[in-house]
Amino acid sequence: MDLQLKGKRVLVTGGSKGIGKGIAAAFLREGASVAIVARGEEALATAGEELPEVHTISADLMSASDREGVYEKACELLGGVDILVNNAGGSNGSTTMDTSMTDFEDAMQLNYFSAVHMSKLCIPAMQKAGSGSIINISSVFGRESGGKPTYNSAKAAMISMTKSLADEVIKDGIRVNGVAPGSILHPTGNWQKRIEQDPEKMEQFVQDQIPAGRFGTVEEVSNVVVFLASEKASWVVGATLNVDGGQSKSNF
Repeated sequence: MDLQLKGKRVLVTGGSKGIGKGIAAAFLREGASVAIVARGEEALATAGEELPEVHTISADLMSASDREGVYEKACELLGGVDILVNNAGGSNGSTTMDTSMTDFEDAMQLNYFSAVHMSKLCIPAMQKAGSGSIINISSVFGRESGGKPTYNSAKAAMISMTKSLADEVIKDGIRVNGVAPGSILHPTGNWQKRIEQDPEKMEQFVQDQIPAGRFGTVEEVSNVVVFLASEKASWVVGATLNVDGGQSKSNF
């Protein structure tokens, strides 16, 4: 299927490894021009070697000024942004009572406020163009407990924002949607580390928690992202789609 993404200008945050890098690679395969953002210089350099067509931007998305600089640099490198993928995120803390307020605030900055701010930076030009797509990468744990409270809260906020922003800007030709991955296995991710630490426990986790009987792959997430960003999904507005092999307990 031709997703008609050739020549589209794509910005992926948190794009140097894991799901973000997989998303960047999927857009490149569709013929898009892609810039990725990350704060780790080494991971960015490696991603640039593995994906030689990709543009790399070093920045800390916890910083509002860095986010503004990212947008300016992306416009300089790509000539504008047609598709924004808000993928930057991470997990911190433990239980609510044993987690500091600073950790909660940091989680919101990285997982949620960065997505809100990057969207606000990209939307005015999309409005002028009369088209655009924003994809927010949240988590099934944004809908139900399972991850750390800091992460759950931030991803729940992202899912809510996805719907409210979508309803606000669809009249301008801009579609906002989300993807909520379940447990995705990749070399630099937490699930790989847990497998190495206790393979039997992880095997039991898969049997108990994932009806499909295995971890998901980066490609299975990125395939959904490129579809949602394309005009083939023109009537999908404000949705956050689970990509989880049945792992989520929710029925929506």
